[in-house]
Amino acid sequence: MDRETLAFSTAFFQDFGNSPEDFPGDRVDFIDKSDSFTYSQFFRDYLLPNRPCVFSAEFTKDWSSRKFWVTQDGKPDLERLLQEFQGAAPVPVANCDLREYNSHPKELLPFPEFVEYWREFISNGHRSSRGCLYLKDWHLSRAFPEREFYSIPVYFISDWLNEYWDAVGADDFRFVYMGPKGSWTPFHADVFRSYSWSANVCGRKRWLLYPPGEERFLTDIRGNLPFDLTAPEFRDPRIYPRSGRARAPLEIIQEAGEIVFVPSGWHHQVHNLEDTISINHNWLNGCSVGRMWRFLREELAAVSRELSRWHGPDGHDRLQCQLLLKSCTGIDFPEFYNFLRLLAESRLALLENREFSSRENNSRGSVAALGIPHAVFDLQRLAAVLRSLSANEEFQRLPSPSPPPLELLQRLEKALDTAQLGIPRSQDSRDSRDSRFPEEFGKSRPS
Repeated sequence: MDRETLAFSTAFFQDFGNSPEDFPGDRVDFIDKSDSFTYSQFFRDYLLPNRPCVFSAEFTKDWSSRKFWVTQDGKPDLERLLQEFQGAAPVPVANCDLREYNSHPKELLPFPEFVEYWREFISNGHRSSRGCLYLKDWHLSRAFPEREFYSIPVYFISDWLNEYWDAVGADDFRFVYMGPKGSWTPFHADVFRSYSWSANVCGRKRWLLYPPGEERFLTDIRGNLPFDLTAPEFRDPRIYPRSGRARAPLEIIQEAGEIVFVPSGWHHQVHNLEDTISINHNWLNGCSVGRMWRFLREELAAVSRELSRWHGPDGHDRLQCQLLLKSCTGIDFPEFYNFLRLLAESRLALLENREFSSRENNSRGSVAALGIPHAVFDLQRLAAVLRSLSANEEFQRLPSPSPPPLELLQRLEKALDTAQLGIPRSQDSRDSRDSRFPEEFGKSRPS
């Protein structure tokens, strides 16, 4: 990130509630040339306004997976995959013909068994008595850390989710998907309202996307979002009385090698039009951390309301609510604070020391590779969210974390004050006495 982009982003968050977001109607931008499209352009035109785009196959042409996992006629090379991964641990496989709550039920299968199923499925005209099975959410990079199947495009390396979970050693959000023609993923928004990027190693996908806010028109009479946008029942106004008020979904046909960028909070459904392999990451950064924080507050309020229905307003305690919040979403308020703290400390170290190995940090996909201005931007956003978290009544009533939030905030503000970049800081970072958190920050602007 350059200083001009830092200044632009600072002004953007200052004026966030004053200008509407320009969502595309029936089109999505296509980024063709990798040598003429900069990180700053992506940051300004897509990350900040939270707009989708598609990157051409030029951006993935050097990936080893695209060279070695694909036959000459562009199909998944099942024999090569079997040779390469036959010793892998059992893989998660979903049955796309069944429904379990609002998802497809999963089971663990030996990878060779899944490949053999896939062969038979193809030879039988893409049909099977076992149903349409889809290998999903395979942590392949974690299973084979010494091997490089792909490289992360520079546009996605400010990845707070994987930076944090790598540091604590608990999880990661890097996945491989392998599915036959006809496999699909139900309608959903991504974990923590994160971004995602999805690259087709081979095959084609059809995407249906709705921008944030449109989902309010898509619920049924019980308030539930649809499982399948293409099902006949979704067009029944007796079941989905407000669906006629929703705009048409944004449709993308993703070809082999292309990367789809899905913005924060965009609900979507995806269908494999051919036998397809894709590499997917969930990620978020300073542009979307406010949406994550808003999502957690809304989920906690929903947990509290549900418990009150069964036990009365005083029939549950805050620790119980946090436990259920973590069970439902994967994170609670104390861990969210730890998330902010770890990210802040890494950027504080960068500003305070300004000594790092560019090659080492590039290999890790670290924000250090993006420069000091990006670290300043990150600290501005971390300070804004941390201030809001510190002022939150539910968080205040939990056991105090270490270090105390106000102590961490003081370090952030001191580092920002002494950054010596000549870039104005946003109001929420500048005024340490103001603990308010603008409601506009972290939700979509009206279209």
